[in-house]
Amino acid sequence: MREARFDARGSVIRWTEAPGEGPATVFVHGLGAASTVYHAHIAARPELAGRRVLFVDLPGHGISDRPADFGYTLEDHADALAAALDEAGVSGGVIAGHSMGGAVAIVLAHRRPDLVTRLVVTEGNLDAFPPLSAGSSGIASYTEEEFVRGGGFARVLERVGPTWAATMRLADPLALHRTAAHLRRGTEPMMREMFREARVERVYLQGELSGELPGADGLRAAGVGVVTVPGAGHNIMFDNPAAFARAVAGTATGTATGVAAGRGREAPAA
Repeated sequence: MREARFDARGSVIRWTEAPGEGPATVFVHGLGAASTVYHAHIAARPELAGRRVLFVDLPGHGISDRPADFGYTLEDHADALAAALDEAGVSGGVIAGHSMGGAVAIVLAHRRPDLVTRLVVTEGNLDAFPPLSAGSSGIASYTEEEFVRGGGFARVLERVGPTWAATMRLADPLALHRTAAHLRRGTEPMMREMFREARVERVYLQGELSGELPGADGLRAAGVGVVTVPGAGHNIMFDNPAAFARAVAGTATGTATGVAAGRGREAPAA
């Protein structure tokens, strides 16, 4: 386990990693998740054999610190991630972000382009105020007080189901609520705009079961490889691990048929 300081109080962001050669692949988890749980099985696949891989837990999540006076904005998370990559000696990495982690990865590429050579965003948040769900919008529907001390956290854990709850219960409720609120409000410029304008190779993975990606044509026009992954929902790394591994490794063809083989089981959305 490794760590790096990310605020003036000495709070640390932590990660585990597997040694290897070439540009590092960095996995960034979604809201209320943890990187190893969602991605360790992908790093073990032959598509990523021999590559250095980092599993980073963002502040307030997993094994990282959870300071009460931290803002937990997407920019805060991106800066903490940058501190981890600087400490790890990563530059020009492949940053693979899932859901909220995809939004953080986009902000990282905007603020620290030296750290990123390729972005793989899996069903990442691109716009503000998504439809109400049990995810970030459901969490942010509570006030901070209601969620942290008024039973909101427990009610959300009941609604999200056992798979997501298994990692969400490890997250700090205050960090979870603040992150969700900022994720719902988005960034300035908005994540979609940053993603379109990023000067790195970009891939967006959308699960077939999640429906059509809004604004996909605009992303393609900006040079983003938009891939619909068959048989997959929000958690593509569980539903179709072979397709996900090829996309992260950069060996997919960039079309739906090019990543279609090797379907896995479905998993609850995160």
